[in-house]
Amino acid sequence: MPQASQSARPERQGYVLLAPALIVYLLFAVYPMIDVIRMSFSSWNGLSPEARFVGLANYRAIVTQDPVFWGALRNTIWWTALAVILPNLISFGLALALNQNIPGKSSLRVVFYLPVIIASIAVATIWKWMYDPFFGLFNNLLMQMGLDGWILDWLGDRKVALWSVFVAHVWQSVGFSMVLFLAGLQGVSATLVEAARIDGAGRWGVFRYVTLPALKPTMMVVFVLSLINSLKAFDIVYGMTGGGPAQSTQMLAMWAYTQSMQLGVFGRGAAVSVVLLLITLVIVLPYIRWMFRREEMAR
Repeated sequence: MPQASQSARPERQGYVLLAPALIVYLLFAVYPMIDVIRMSFSSWNGLSPEARFVGLANYRAIVTQDPVFWGALRNTIWWTALAVILPNLISFGLALALNQNIPGKSSLRVVFYLPVIIASIAVATIWKWMYDPFFGLFNNLLMQMGLDGWILDWLGDRKVALWSVFVAHVWQSVGFSMVLFLAGLQGVSATLVEAARIDGAGRWGVFRYVTLPALKPTMMVVFVLSLINSLKAFDIVYGMTGGGPAQSTQMLAMWAYTQSMQLGVFGRGAAVSVVLLLITLVIVLPYIRWMFRREEMAR
């Protein structure tokens, strides 16, 4: 019995130390999420004392009566697909380059990471100025190069507005994934690299058979974080276009906010949020399970 009580003591101490963070997480993350799910089955305008239960009416309304929802869903899917691939490819290339012994690599790492620490709304303001059709940097450069036919209203044209905002997102997000990839590259075993070279593997062989397998956990983390951040894209889109022109840059996260905070239809806004949550879980959970199974099989 004394030995059992002594072994249980560190476990109890662990729970005590974890309790404050767990309480904060439950209050500010889990409870609001559960409350949003509850609200998605209710009708509430933000002013009445009580919400009225309406069942699945909010979900039927956003699917059958809300044309903006489908456009926002399409934009979110396109944004997410590109945000998971393009910025991470650039980040991976930068990480490979900055992991070499090149002059000024520490300064370059700082330069590429700086956009990450800038607030998204500030990034939106900077890029909105650069996209200005009359005084912006891009159109002025095109005029000076004699490419007047390329001049566009970057944020006012429905055909290019979403992709113009996406370029700003890529500029801001590349540095974060780059740091994660750099950490993964620096964790690659030098012994394995040297053994592969002794066995006659060239640079490509080392990269394919040593570096890439060692980076799989890092790639999983980067994929999941990129996916979640892209699905909940809000700040930079809101700051640059507000969902316009004509809802062409509307995203699910921003449409949930618009429904709730601007239109006062909290039930429908909550329903859009729940749909976004379900999409995230449907994509992320199978991928995480697949990666863990691959790791267990590799062991």
